Amino acid sequence: MATDPENTLIMTLESGDVVIALRPDIAPGHVERIKELAREGFYDGVVFHRVIPGFMAQGGDPTGTGMGGSKKPDLAAEFSAEPHVRGVCSMARSANPNSANSQFFICFDDAKFLDRQYTAWGVVESGMEHVDALPKGEPPRAPGKIVSMKVAADA
Repeated sequence: MATDPENTLIMTLESGDVVIALRPDIAPGHVERIKELAREGFYDGVVFHRVIPGFMAQGGDPTGTGMGGSKKPDLAAEFSAEPHVRGVCSMARSANPNSANSQFFICFDDAKFLDRQYTAWGVVESGMEHVDALPKGEPPRAPGKIVSMKVAADA
């Protein structure tokens, strides 16, 4: 288990738990938002609406369309040199760099072309096989969903 339960997420998928170490050192605002939404139960039942093999799995939109977000204000970008590699969790956004809200993606593979353009906020410590098992598609015919997402300190 991660060393800091306050900065560890437990995302339960239908196939098992994914443990994510949060990175407040590189994205403090985004980590706060993810924890806030998780604590409100915002992500519970939300699907992965875009799953592209060899690239990433995207979720966090309550409408399941890729067009929605939370009612909270969008976040200012916190881009860093953190490489987008397998297991890195990062925020999805529109063309506006300061438009991240609740949608996020988890990289399946090297996606370093996203570096310094998207805000990385965590990395999968265990359970990546459950992310790998998500149904593929844009959108998947029967999308995988987040059963629950909790901050480890609260679990």
